[in-house]
Amino acid sequence: MVTINPADAILWTLRRSEKDVIKLYNSLSPIMQVATGATMLNFGYWDGDVNSPVKAQSNLCSFVGKLADLDSSRTLIDVGSGYGAPALQWSREFRLGNIVCVNINSQQLVNGFKMALRKIENAQVPHFHCLRTNISYINSTSLSLPFATGTVDRIVALESAQHFKPFDRFIAESYRILQAKGLLVIAMPVTVSLDDVLKKLFKLGILSLTWSSEHYGLEYVKSAISRFQFKIMNITMIGTQIYEPLALYYIQNRNELRQKITTYYPSYVEKILCMSLVKMMNVSKKGLIEYIVLKAQKL
Repeated sequence: MVTINPADAILWTLRRSEKDVIKLYNSLSPIMQVATGATMLNFGYWDGDVNSPVKAQSNLCSFVGKLADLDSSRTLIDVGSGYGAPALQWSREFRLGNIVCVNINSQQLVNGFKMALRKIENAQVPHFHCLRTNISYINSTSLSLPFATGTVDRIVALESAQHFKPFDRFIAESYRILQAKGLLVIAMPVTVSLDDVLKKLFKLGILSLTWSSEHYGLEYVKSAISRFQFKIMNITMIGTQIYEPLALYYIQNRNELRQKITTYYPSYVEKILCMSLVKMMNVSKKGLIEYIVLKAQKL
């Protein structure tokens, strides 16, 4: 049984420093693994005939990869890479020559590397002979990326940039290391018309505590990117295909999911999770939160 001190969890969520985010993810991200049986850490893109979290998560990775034109990429930096599951999918799907997973969380990197090796050894990944050399793992903050100026052509932050603080420092670093005409693609939840702090607290309710990231507004994200010499080429809003279908899936399968989760976590953790998902669905319906996939090109 995973034990979590509620006071610690609240402090991690309120402060949201890099160390707090690491502690929060180490404590709570296994919930998603327990519930889905997979290692991706995103909400999923529930488009078309997608009807399970694993398919939705893979679908979001494919969507982001296509938008980033990864089939023509030479060097991809996956910032906030989690366990590296998206990198494995992109390597297989787009046959990338060089992927670097960058994560502040060293424990996730180590576990992700071990998971990748197990898949390789079990021949679960096609072309597995290439994966030993084309995916590397670097423990680093998103605010000081350890790459030379103008040396990469793609940067992706798949459901991670909402944790980067300050956000504009990540954008500055992305601009620095990208080549001319290089692409930056960000997939992240954002708030809409909730710039006032008190309004945000009131409207988001329980999400003010359980949404364990910065609550960046859509206009702020756009302006932060536009302050640098980036051209925003595309912004796709997919919140309606993220929040509601995820919450409905959880509600419809709650008995089974609760049984899995409470094997490892106290029952109150599952109750808070369910309440948060329902609240997320409701504020999405009201147009107070969105999920964006944004593509920008360095000029």
